[in-house]
Order: sequence, then C-alpha cells, then structure tokens
Amino acid sequence: MSLPLDGLRILAVEQYGAGPFGTQHLADLGAEVIKIENAAQGGDVGRLVGPYFFGEGDSHFFQAFNRNKRSITLDLKSEEGREALHELTKTADAVFNNLRGDLPAKLGLDYAALSKVKSDIVCCHLSAYGRDGERADWPGYDYLMQAEAGYLSVTGEPGQPPSRFGLSIIDMMTGTMSALALVSAVLGARSTGQGRDIDTSLYEVAMHNLNYLAAWYLNEGVNTGRHPRSAHPSLTPSQLYKTGDGWIFIMCNKEKFWGVLCDAIARPEWKTDDRFGSFKSRLENRDALTEALDAALQSDTTEGWMAKFGGKVPASPVHDIGSALDAPFAKARGTIAEVPHPARGTIGTVACPIRCPGDDLPLRPGPALGEGNEDILGAIGMLMAEEKETAT
Repeated sequence: MSLPLDGLRILAVEQYGAGPFGTQHLADLGAEVIKIENAAQGGDVGRLVGPYFFGEGDSHFFQAFNRNKRSITLDLKSEEGREALHELTKTADAVFNNLRGDLPAKLGLDYAALSKVKSDIVCCHLSAYGRDGERADWPGYDYLMQAEAGYLSVTGEPGQPPSRFGLSIIDMMTGTMSALALVSAVLGARSTGQGRDIDTSLYEVAMHNLNYLAAWYLNEGVNTGRHPRSAHPSLTPSQLYKTGDGWIFIMCNKEKFWGVLCDAIARPEWKTDDRFGSFKSRLENRDALTEALDAALQSDTTEGWMAKFGGKVPASPVHDIGSALDAPFAKARGTIAEVPHPARGTIGTVACPIRCPGDDLPLRPGPALGEGNEDILGAIGMLMAEEKETAT
C-alpha cells in the first residue's frame, strides 16, 4: 500500500510554527515537502528556538515541526535563487509559504508570478492577517490572535486577569487548516488543469473557532464569559471537581449520563431531586451541585473514580504534560514515536494522529540545513556556489 499523499511535491517557504506544523501533516502522509531556507539567515528561525538543542541549528522546537521533510538553501531575493525556484516549481504540485501577508507577491511566490512557470501550480499562503487589507504588512503571532479574538476572556477563572491557552492553539489550528486548503486546491488543479492562490490566516482561523459562542452573540446578543472550574457555559455537570487526592473533569453532556453518574457515586436520589433532575434545573443550581459533587467525590481518589466511571461516565483525570505523555493509554495508542536522530540515536516525538491501516507512516527527523541541495538542486542543474558549500 502507498501513503495517501505519495507523489505530491510541495515547496515550502516556511518558518517557526504554524506553517511547518501544517506541512508536517502532509509530510507524515507521504508528501515530499522541500523546505526552502536562507542559509545566510541560519535557515528556519525554529532551528534557533531554545532552550533545548540537539546541536547547532537543530533544536527540539525545530524537530517538533519538521519531521519527514527535506531542506535546500536558496536566496529568493537573488536572480539565481528565483531561477532555481522556477525550475523546482515545474516539478511541484504546490508552493506553500507562511510569510507576512505582503511578502509572497514581493518574492514571486503567488499565482500571478508562478502561473507563468506552471499553470496548474497551487500557491498556498498562511499569513497573520491576510494578503490584502490594512493589515497585510503586519507581523502577527498566536497569542496576539488569542487576545484579539476573545479567547483570553473565556479562559481561566472569573475575577482573575485574562488568560491565554497554555498551547499555541491558533498556530496549530491554522497550520492544519492550511494543509486542508492545500490538498483541496491541488485536487481542484488536478481536475481542471488550473492552479490558484489559496489563503488562510491566523486571525481568521482564531475568529472561525469562536463557532457556537459567535452564534450565541450574533443571534441572541449573549457575550459568553468565564465560569468557575473551567465549566461549560450552558451544561452541567461539565467541569472540574475535587477528588480525595486531586481533580477530575466530568462531562455529562447528554442527559443519560447524569443518571449513570448518580448511580456510580451512590447518590441515586439525585436523579429525581428537583434541584438536579434536568439540564435546566442543574444549570440553575450549578453552585449547589458543585458543592454536593465535591463532597461525594472526595470519598475516593481520581484513579479510583476513573476505575468506576471508565466507559460509563465521560470523565478524565487532570494530567500535567509529563503525566499525560507517560500515561499507559498514551503508550498503548502509539501516540509517542521514536524517530532516528544523528545526534541522539533516537528522539521522542508525538506521532501523527492520522492512522493509515495497513501502512506505517514515515519517521524521519527534521532535516539538516541544506541537506537536500545536492540531490534536489543538483537534479535541476542549479547547485550554486553557496549551496555547494552547504552540501559539503
């Protein structure tokens, strides 16, 4: 069997997080992703992001975003660099970038420029605020989008300072969205013979993720805020509760789970209690329910309750990063992969979440800067002096 994206070739002018995260999905699924890096600038800035490194130009951060890719070095502002880009474009299905919105046109990475080289080329753009409009030339990052799109106002405890997500969720969501955009546009180009530009931005993905909170505001004027214990705004029990040794998150987001929970904690009378017997009554009495559930759940440990709830009541232990990665279920599901690495022998990484039954996904480390110069640039007769030095 072959991987779903075998035969797809992507040139990627990318750096840092969002763009490389998106193209890593494609590389994991068999696409040939060729990073185009500027040797004079040290390549992808992710190579320099610490505090942990495997060696010069090879950080843990870089490896987290660049599995299964190749690397070549070109200066796209030079005549030779642009010529090499055009020759490579003739062999590619898509050219991807996650540059500031005004830069793709300046560097000749848009369809207006590259269609002259290959009419069915797809030019996929991931920017901060889009390639047109008043913010096209603005730099932008994940946390800024979380702030502007309202995420900080619904994260954390009421009465505390605004709080961001602990992860760069907008980078990762936008990267994933750009991967969808790219393969969709390539499918269209293969069908019609006509390429195109296709865009997404950090800002628009951040706003799109507001989803049902946006629907509530736009149609009912409801401006959702924060609730104690990371509670769902309209359903309960659907939040954190105290156990005998820590915390557990319970989500009875279907009415049937409430009865199962009551039986599991030996409180069957709550099923018909006027305060707790329905979604509506539980929401009206959320504070009283929280107090009652805390008291009941503190009679056992989180692990003990998970043993009773597992497969019956939707519930999860509250892990830190280490315990999440060390959890037996994570290991059983194959969520951690060991990748060969020249400096360490192997390095741990979070595996691709897409499964292809009957075939193993590739596991190659992020590339050394310019490691593909000889093979890739040499194949088109464009191994220039500076790239020859890098290749050797």
